Amino acid sequence: MTMTVVTIAILLVAGLVFQALRAWLHMRGTRLVTCPETLAPAAVEVDVRHFALTSAAGLDELRLRDCSRWPEKRHCGQMCLSELETAPQGCLVSDMLRRWYEGKSCSLCGRGIAPIHWHDHKPAFKGADDRIWEWSEIPAEQLPAFLAEARAVCWNCMIAEGFRQGHPDLFIERPRPPRPAIRH
Repeated sequence: MTMTVVTIAILLVAGLVFQALRAWLHMRGTRLVTCPETLAPAAVEVDVRHFALTSAAGLDELRLRDCSRWPEKRHCGQMCLSELETAPQGCLVSDMLRRWYEGKSCSLCGRGIAPIHWHDHKPAFKGADDRIWEWSEIPAEQLPAFLAEARAVCWNCMIAEGFRQGHPDLFIERPRPPRPAIRH
């Protein structure tokens, strides 16, 4: 009898932990929403620990951990949460970037942008000012406006250009070989 009770308790706890972990994985990451007050993009992060715990209890209660409009607007009504409730993955910055890079080629070498691996070899952007930008240099709330004018740059070209700009005395400029003609 005692073994049965212990087994049931372990299964219940494991189920709660699984539900909390699933909720945490689902809601982590920076998201871009439209602020109801300004109608401008705002970068937000969900309080994933709170969401995971309430999700395990069956409540799924969302609240923000951070917003690009804080600390000035820290005590807002968090009306933007309705946008997260309807399409939580649609506002995820990493998904927005993945969609933007799909089908694009590097503006420097012409090679297609490889599938994105978020942990390494991330492609970059070439801004309207012709500067190479890494993702971390652009505030998430400015991303839509930036992407409207940016061009894709592959990871290899980003590294090479960074080295060339940082160490011009060590860089030897060689003409690029002509690209082979594409036959249809």
